[in-house]
Amino acid sequence: MSGGPTNSGHGMAGAAAPTGLTIALSKGRIFRETLPLLAHAEILPADDPETSRKLVLDTNLPDVKLVVIRAADVPTFVEYGAADMGVAGKDVLMEHGGDGLYEPLDLGIARCRMMVAGPPCSAPPGGRLRIATKYVETTRCHYAAHGQQVEIIKLYGSMELAPLVGLADRIVDLVDTGNTLRANGLKPLEHIADISSRLVVNKASMKMKHARVKQLIDLLAEAVQRSAAAKAAEKGP
Repeated sequence: MSGGPTNSGHGMAGAAAPTGLTIALSKGRIFRETLPLLAHAEILPADDPETSRKLVLDTNLPDVKLVVIRAADVPTFVEYGAADMGVAGKDVLMEHGGDGLYEPLDLGIARCRMMVAGPPCSAPPGGRLRIATKYVETTRCHYAAHGQQVEIIKLYGSMELAPLVGLADRIVDLVDTGNTLRANGLKPLEHIADISSRLVVNKASMKMKHARVKQLIDLLAEAVQRSAAAKAAEKGP
């Protein structure tokens, strides 16, 4: 027998091709913050998604592929089996509904908050509030839970502009540092949800490729725990 490299048992390299995996990711912050977690599972992309024009990326493992798509499309690709697994923000999953997915792991990355925001001193209008957001279903559910009917205006960006030009009374958007809100004379008014990125799994893949999927879930969970411990150590007692 030749003295080739052996699998340490730590990563994913020993799995057979019939149990190969396709993992859906989106470019940007989620992809960057997912890479160290995948590296813990010994999954490394062969191409840089920020510079490559490929939408399907090979990895160092011949039976693991990464598909790079819009963040809002990740749950759809996973639900319908175009990808076995994916990483999506909780904001996207709340809007999608997520009934056709398993959500086994909070990866603890790309953290932010979903907030209602608006001018700090404005009194609520006498009629229905007008809310500008790209999170239409989440916004509707939030106000319905408070027994409040609102008019929702769907936008795809530049949410902070809507109250400034009279398009809407409030916005619902993701807030990280709050600097963009402050720069536009707005402030957070209501907290809707804490947001982070989650691992999602196709239900059929969880059954048909259970061993391989479970192995990756366990490795990612281990990576998340190590990352959290390292951050706690940095902060000190």
